[in-house]
Amino acid sequence: MHSPPLSPQLLNCLTPEENTGCQHGLYFQDGERRVDYILTYHIKKPSSSRSNRQSSRFTDNAFTRSLRRGTARLGRAPPPQPRGDPEVASQDHSMDYHVDDKRLHREEFEGNLRDMGIELEKDEDTKTPGVGFVKIHAPWHVLCREAEFMKLKMPTKKVYEMKQSTGVGAKINTLVNKVTEPLYPNVEDNRTHNVKHLSYMFSREKQHLFDLSDRDSFFDSKTRASIVSVIVSSRSSRTVDWTLLFKCGPCNACYVLTFCCSVFQLLYEEWASYSVFYKYQPIGLVRKYFGEKIGLYFAWLGLYTQMLIPASLVGVIVFLYGCATVDDNIPSMEICHPKNNITMCPLCDRACSYWKLKEACGTARASHLFDNPATVFFSIFMALWAAMFMEHWKRRQMRLNYEWDLTGFEEEEVSDHPRAEYELRVMQKSLKKEHKTQKVLIEKEKLTCRDRLPAYMTNVVMMLLMIGVTFAIVFGVILYRISTKTALHMSNNPTTRSNVRLTVKTTAAIINLVVILILDEVYGAVARWLTVLEVPKTDKSFEERLIFKTFILKFVNAFTPIIYIAFFRGRLVGRPGSYLYVFESYRMEECAHGGCLMELCIQLSITMLGKQLIQNNLFEIGIPKLKKLIRYIKSKRRSFQEEEREKKLQRYETDHFLEPFAGLTPEYMEMIIQFGFVTLFVASFPLAPLFALLNNIIEIRLDAKKFVAELRRPVAARAKDIGIWYNLLRAVAKVAVIINAFVISFTSDFIPRLVYQYMYSPDGSMHGFVNHTLSYFNVSNFQDGKEPMDPQHQVEMCRYKDYREPPWSNTPYVISKEFWAVLAARLAFVIVFQNVVMLMSDIVDWLIPDIPKDISLQIHKEKILMVELFMKEEQGKIQFIDSMMPCGGKEKRNNHAPIARSRSIPHTHSHTHANNF
Repeated sequence: MHSPPLSPQLLNCLTPEENTGCQHGLYFQDGERRVDYILTYHIKKPSSSRSNRQSSRFTDNAFTRSLRRGTARLGRAPPPQPRGDPEVASQDHSMDYHVDDKRLHREEFEGNLRDMGIELEKDEDTKTPGVGFVKIHAPWHVLCREAEFMKLKMPTKKVYEMKQSTGVGAKINTLVNKVTEPLYPNVEDNRTHNVKHLSYMFSREKQHLFDLSDRDSFFDSKTRASIVSVIVSSRSSRTVDWTLLFKCGPCNACYVLTFCCSVFQLLYEEWASYSVFYKYQPIGLVRKYFGEKIGLYFAWLGLYTQMLIPASLVGVIVFLYGCATVDDNIPSMEICHPKNNITMCPLCDRACSYWKLKEACGTARASHLFDNPATVFFSIFMALWAAMFMEHWKRRQMRLNYEWDLTGFEEEEVSDHPRAEYELRVMQKSLKKEHKTQKVLIEKEKLTCRDRLPAYMTNVVMMLLMIGVTFAIVFGVILYRISTKTALHMSNNPTTRSNVRLTVKTTAAIINLVVILILDEVYGAVARWLTVLEVPKTDKSFEERLIFKTFILKFVNAFTPIIYIAFFRGRLVGRPGSYLYVFESYRMEECAHGGCLMELCIQLSITMLGKQLIQNNLFEIGIPKLKKLIRYIKSKRRSFQEEEREKKLQRYETDHFLEPFAGLTPEYMEMIIQFGFVTLFVASFPLAPLFALLNNIIEIRLDAKKFVAELRRPVAARAKDIGIWYNLLRAVAKVAVIINAFVISFTSDFIPRLVYQYMYSPDGSMHGFVNHTLSYFNVSNFQDGKEPMDPQHQVEMCRYKDYREPPWSNTPYVISKEFWAVLAARLAFVIVFQNVVMLMSDIVDWLIPDIPKDISLQIHKEKILMVELFMKEEQGKIQFIDSMMPCGGKEKRNNHAPIARSRSIPHTHSHTHANNF
């Protein structure tokens, strides 16, 4: 008999009055034991020809199932099948045997769980065809036992008052809190509390220290599910086809039910809604529902977005400065002057003609928006901003560790269990050892090393191959630009010829974006495949290796086209009369007269905005919904009658159609790549922080909605930091200083302008700078077949941008001394800029302490309170013993009291634990 099902609406949160309708979805059939975990498995629905045989198989009692299990273990053949068509009978026989084998493994697995004290309840007669559910409940004694093994910190009865800071800083902080009060979500969890429970590792021998007045709420749904997950994973088998899922934590009494549903409802209203985009996140509530690891991710994302606000403001000011000073920029004024009659050399062979420098007026003015003295200041500012962000996050992380009782977590955490794949590999090698003699075992050890070597060699070769693919695609885009530019110059349409540069730049950037999006998906799959080949021992090792490989491949994929434009394009060209060719026919492309900084800005903006809009937003919205629809269709619910569709599902059936949680790696990865766009080439695109800020405002709510409404609730995992991602952030920040130094000195004209102004300008101004950077070329020195076919201007001399001797000198077309002076200044700037900025970053790191002072004091206070708590407990034990013993026994016991006190386990342990702080 079925109980009333839950509503299929995911966000429908029940009120306490609806508790009776909730129990059957989140409880066992008895309505008392709460569901802590759900296991699903595929079941074979009976066909018309074998319905009787299938139904009898699923109704076997425990005795026949155990008998069949024993028969299978003895290696006996399965029961004979009825006679019929030999081919059909053979297929049915193998299929039924495979189903029986899976069922036997499931029964063995369930038996292992019951041996651990876990209570199970099956539900195969659901409205989800082909799927069976196993509801899991962990009794109180199992929760206590596993909590002690996992060394979980739980709140004790001891409550202490948190010391409030005083002084000018506290008054300023109070004023800021009052001003920003409308920005806080309307949840009690974000209110400042003056009291805190003293937490200690749970121990069954010291249960009197903890408040166990309400056992149902002592371990919340997050903790219960985490405990059961550890038990299930430790008893799992590779041959068992389980899908692990659990959603809204089950509720028992009205209080617990209200708590659970209120958390879920508040998360949707105050976190996963776009209407609250301007508010802070309820991080404490996120941690309470999803666990510390996911809570840290959203705390980091929120802080990163908050820190982008000042960076965006400064970037906009720098851009506006460029807009305000464009009319006062002397080099662009000289280029755009109507009397400017400088004739430039052709941009391509044969098809291109001579052109006037004033035609590059628009490009020169646009380049000044991003190539001005303010960009140097902005590069230094962003380097210091990155250092401030790192330090601010370390302090924020330490504060969360204290609030979430994660201080000292490294000493308390349980070592990771070996992965099932690793144990299988070890088991296979152990079986091989049993068939070999002791003499061959020595060779076996050598073989073990050789077994690992191919996996690492495969990884290295595949990584290099994937990077080579990226380089090849970039080279292909280069050939596209060269050939398209030549073809457009041959067009008869004057509008097409006048917009050749813009057309080629934009289309090439879009092609790069499409290729990057496709290769990102390919590289993610390749990185996972390579990591699986290595067979790491623990889940942590697997995750770190996967993250590192994915980051390398995606970083190279995203930034290789940008690095080419910034540092290589226009520098491997040659000169008129002696150009550098690819495949003897493709002439290497040049930069515009204003430099490659404008093209770098176009490529950077299209790639960054395209990845954010398409990959980070549309994919995150569309793909989960598409997968959910596919699972919905595969469940054959489309063939249901209309009245069947109206029937409501149980909570765990509704969750079955949600997307499984795939980890935080994709979320972190897109933010790390974005951090690279914000910091690495910020000298060429000061608006990057602004676009990142706008994207992240949407990203936070998009991720929140995805976690609440689109994904199955993940298993809560403890973590005290963001792990390897922090090291990657620091590496990107360090590399950003070097790259920005090279962008300012080699890609922009900042250094050539300074050299001209202070070394070659007759009046110390920028007048004459354009003419100073242009060299002369005699058109009679063109190679045969390379001169323009239909020159629009009859000229004897054309100009090109380079520092070379004129054709009338003794050493024509040789690099001039001005080139070496500019090169020396550029290298000197790189060295000075890099060392000064890194020194300033180190000073910021040194000035800002990693642990806030108030948190340090509170941790010290907790240490003292913990020692006092155990001292008081031991004194109580001594007084109890004294009251139960005669006077003579008291004197004898007092003589040995110091020894007993020195060997007291609680006192020693607490003192040692306190020193670990």
